[in-house]
Amino acid sequence: MASGDDDDPIIQEVDLHNLCSHCFEHFPLQYPVRPASMSYENVTHLAARIKPKQQKVELEVAMDTMSPNYCGSKGEQIALNVDGTSSEDSNVYSTKMMDKQTFSSIQATTNTSRYAAAVFHKGELHLTPLQGILQMRPSFTYLDKADTKHREREAANEAGDSSQDEAEEDVKQITVRFSRPESEQARQRRIQSYEFLQKKQAEEPWVHLHYHGVKDGRSEHERQYLYCQAMDTAENTELVKTPREYLSMLMPPLAEEKVAKPMGPSNVLSMAQLRTLPLGEQVKMLMKNVKVMPFANLMGLLASGTDSTAVLRCIQQVALLVQGNWVVKSDVLYPKNTCSSHSGVPAEVLCRGRDFVMWRFTSERTLMRKEVAAIIKLPPEDVKDLLEQMSVPRLNRGWEFLLPTDHDFVRKHPDVAQRQHMLWLGIQSKLEKVFNFSKDDFVPKKDAQMEPVHISGDQRLKTAKENARENQSAMQRELDARRLKASRNTASSGESAAPLQVKQEPMSDSEEPMDTSGPLTNGSRNVIQTRLTQELGDAVTKTDVDRLLKVPLQYFILELSCYKKTF
Repeated sequence: MASGDDDDPIIQEVDLHNLCSHCFEHFPLQYPVRPASMSYENVTHLAARIKPKQQKVELEVAMDTMSPNYCGSKGEQIALNVDGTSSEDSNVYSTKMMDKQTFSSIQATTNTSRYAAAVFHKGELHLTPLQGILQMRPSFTYLDKADTKHREREAANEAGDSSQDEAEEDVKQITVRFSRPESEQARQRRIQSYEFLQKKQAEEPWVHLHYHGVKDGRSEHERQYLYCQAMDTAENTELVKTPREYLSMLMPPLAEEKVAKPMGPSNVLSMAQLRTLPLGEQVKMLMKNVKVMPFANLMGLLASGTDSTAVLRCIQQVALLVQGNWVVKSDVLYPKNTCSSHSGVPAEVLCRGRDFVMWRFTSERTLMRKEVAAIIKLPPEDVKDLLEQMSVPRLNRGWEFLLPTDHDFVRKHPDVAQRQHMLWLGIQSKLEKVFNFSKDDFVPKKDAQMEPVHISGDQRLKTAKENARENQSAMQRELDARRLKASRNTASSGESAAPLQVKQEPMSDSEEPMDTSGPLTNGSRNVIQTRLTQELGDAVTKTDVDRLLKVPLQYFILELSCYKKTF
C-alpha cells in the first residue's frame, strides 16, 4: 500500500448492481431552453410520439392562452397563416388560435456506452444503461406550413385569373431519361446525402404514446424497474464471478494469432496464382489487365522456357496486332450482355467503337478525339475511356499510340503480321458498312509532310572540304595534262602563250558552298561552248568544255583571259 492511501481511508463500501442493457430502453429527456425550476411538469401534454430507429421524440404541450404574457392577436395571426380561414379537421389549430407548442428531440450524443442512470436505494447503487440522451427543443414546423399555405393561395389566385381566358391546353414536352448503372462510390455518396437521410426519416412511421406525469401511478410502477429485482441470486450481476472466472478475466489465455491475408481487388492475381492457370488463360488475363503490350514483354511475364510459338497461337485468340504491338480484343474487355459503367451503352456498340479506334491506329500514330467521336457517336466519357486504353494525350497533337512501333516483331514474324493484316482488312470492311465511311477518308500522311532534317552550315562546309581533298590528285593530273597540251599547241603554232592561271579564292565564313555535285545538262554545255567560241573562235571544242567543267567551281575560278591565250 502506498503512504497516500493511509491519508485517504475507505469510509463506506456500497454494493453495485448493474441492470442488463437489453431489458428496457431508457431515454432521458433534457430541456436546455429552460432552467430546472421552470419544468413542464404542470403543463398539459396533449400528445407524444416516437420513432424508435431514429430515436426521435415529439411532445405537444398546451399553451396558456389566458396568461397575461400571451399575445392573443399574434396567436390568431399565426393560426390564420397556418390553417387559413377554412374550418377542417386537419387544421393544426382547431381554436383559430395558437394554443399548443411542439417540442422535437435531437441527440445530445451518439455514443452512450459510457452513460448510465444511477439510483441510490437502501445503501445500494443501481445502474441502468442508457440507449440515448435526447434534448427537447421547440419545433417551428408551423412556419413552414404557413409558407406552404401562402404559396398555395397565390397559385390558386393565378389559376383563377388564367381560367377566365379561353386557351387551349399547352402541349408539354416529355423527356425520357435512362438511369445509368450506379457504382459503389455513387451509392455511398447517395446514402450519405441530406436528401436520402430526409427520405429515410420520413419513411419511418410515428409510434404514438401516452404521457404519464412524474406523480402518476404508472410512472411510480415503471420506476421500480430501475432497481435490481433479484439481488439475492448470484446471476443478478456481472460483477459476481467465481475465483477461476475472475482469474481468467484478469489473465486471459493466449490465443493463436491468425495471420489475415491482405485483401486485394477481386480481379487481380498474383504471379504465383497466374502461373497455375493454363497458358491460354495466362495470356488472356495479362492482356485483359495490361491491354497493350509488346510480345517481348509478354514473354518476360510468362514462366521461363515457355514456347514462343504456343504463346503466339494463344495471343492471336485474345489480341490484335497494332503497329507491331498486341492490343486486347474488344469482346474480351466487353463481353456480351454487359454495358458501359459510364453511360450504360451496350457492349456491342462499345466493341464497334473500340475496333474503329484500333483500326485507325494501325495506320496512324495520332488521332484527334473529336474526329473519332464524330464517327463512332459514343458519349464523351466512353470515347475518352477507349482512347486511354491504348494511347496518351499529346499537346496540340491529339492522342498518340501508347507504344512505339515494334519493327523487330514484324521482321521476325512476317507470317503473323501478314495474317493480322488480312484480319484487319476484314474488320475494315465491316466498319465501313456500320459507320458509313470510305477508306479514302483516312489517307495516311505522306513522308513528305514530315519535318525536314536540318544540317548545319559547318557540317556542309566540312563535307565539301573532304570531297575536295579526295579529288585534289585527280584535278592536279588533269591540270598538268591541259598545260602540256597547251604548250604543244603553242610550239606548233609558233606563238608565245602565257601559262594557264587558275586562281583559288578562299571562302568567307558567311558564304555557303556552291553545290556542284549534279552534272550540267546538254543545254548548259552548249551555252558555255557558244560563249567561248564567240570569244576564242572555232578553236574551242566540246572536249575543252568538258575538261573546263570538271574543275570544282566553288574553289577554282578560271580566268577567261588566261584561257583565251592558250588557243
